[in-house]
Amino acid sequence: MGRGRQKAKATKQARDMKYFSPSTDYSALQRELTGPGSRASRQSDPVEPDYAEYEDKYADQFDEEEDDGGTRRIG
Repeated sequence: MGRGRQKAKATKQARDMKYFSPSTDYSALQRELTGPGSRASRQSDPVEPDYAEYEDKYADQFDEEEDDGGTRRIG
């Protein structure tokens, strides 16, 4: 198969995929997303960890890095 025929076939396939719109079954999608037993609705939000102890421990280290003042040399 020559390059022109191959390119035309690829273009046709791309066009077919671009404009193909299957019918959507929204009830099946909802069942798939909720899963068995609808545990998605019973799930609570994740708890944010408490970083207060780390802030106190590492505060000095991070303050020094911010106060560089742009002394980095390039070249």
